[in-house]
Amino acid sequence: MTIFHFFNCAILTFGPHAVYYSATPLSEYDTIGTSIRAAVVYLITALVKLVCLATFLNVSESDSFDPYQELLKALIGFIDVAGLYFALTQLAHRNISQNHKFQAVGLGWAFADSVLHRLAPLWVGARGLEFTWDYILQGLEANANLVLSISLAALGSLMWLRKNKPKTLIPIIYACAGIVATMPSITSYLRQGLGWHFPKVVGFELFTSLVMAFISWQLFAACQRPSN
Repeated sequence: MTIFHFFNCAILTFGPHAVYYSATPLSEYDTIGTSIRAAVVYLITALVKLVCLATFLNVSESDSFDPYQELLKALIGFIDVAGLYFALTQLAHRNISQNHKFQAVGLGWAFADSVLHRLAPLWVGARGLEFTWDYILQGLEANANLVLSISLAALGSLMWLRKNKPKTLIPIIYACAGIVATMPSITSYLRQGLGWHFPKVVGFELFTSLVMAFISWQLFAACQRPSN
């Protein structure tokens, strides 16, 4: 029963990444190399973030919300944006379109995040004797992170790769990218500042990911329309 629960949670956590790759044109254009390179960039970025967090943040003995510490975390979190910029603009990609490029980068980015932050807790905890919903919720959180990562990659491609975009949309693109990039700090405030429980936070992340995906899709479509 414990192994069955582990495999269920693992499929929920990592399965959508494989489904997204196989169900979209990414598999037809063989973009797996781009996703792997983006995952490597994510791991390097995570290492840099870890060093910065260990250097500049103080270890708190309480779980109370500290605005100063959270502001530092949010600023350090923008290292992800720098890593994503490198993955989108500096990596050598095969001859794939901008549309497929941001999806492949976002997919690799999200998969590396899930492996780094969820595989070990899943392997240790989901095989326990006592059933818990926490690992199912972590799987749902991984799905929300997949959508948010692809949305941020789409917004990043509009910011850095799309030259002739409507000027009226530029502030909206940057604002949406800022919201997605600061989602870890937002969820941290909901947990520690407002005392939200994990299921409520995951529900918020799922709802926000769908909203940001819809907005990113609309912005991407608007920027692809020929200008008059």
